[in-house]
Amino acid sequence: MRNISLFIAMSLDGYIADCNGNVGWLKGHGDDNSNIDTYSDFVKDIDTILMGWNTYHQIVTDLSPDEWVYENFTTFVITHKEQSSSEKIRFVNTNPADLAEKLKMENGKGIWICGGASIVQQLVKKDLIDCYYITVIPTLLGSGIRLFENAENQIELKLIGTQAYNGMVDLIYVRR
Repeated sequence: MRNISLFIAMSLDGYIADCNGNVGWLKGHGDDNSNIDTYSDFVKDIDTILMGWNTYHQIVTDLSPDEWVYENFTTFVITHKEQSSSEKIRFVNTNPADLAEKLKMENGKGIWICGGASIVQQLVKKDLIDCYYITVIPTLLGSGIRLFENAENQIELKLIGTQAYNGMVDLIYVRR
């Protein structure tokens, strides 16, 4: 079976975006030239990405409008909007947990839950995430889009790795 991993950043107070959905605050507290690259190491074991419409739309209109940055992966965008799929980007109107369970049973590398909060919360509710890679950003937003919201069940995790750089802290947890 394939692993499902959440790889995401959040503010110290638990938000993945501000009240307007912006993520411009996703940075450390200064100039750290140590060139820490946790992303490249993480994606070595990934070939599939799941994301919601808002995450997809933010990538293609704001964060990287000129280039699809996930060209090396098959991306499933969960949306109710009618869109034309391509070989690498598939727009699907399905339950995120059902899709994750189906993909988990297929051959391939790992599955990355890229965002957004609604997708994450639905997968947490079904306890489908095997590994949580969370980068804590040294910012208190006070409000916005919360990463974890009103979980119905307790999920116990085991910390298997940490790394600190530029005021940020990477936390890696797996289910116990």
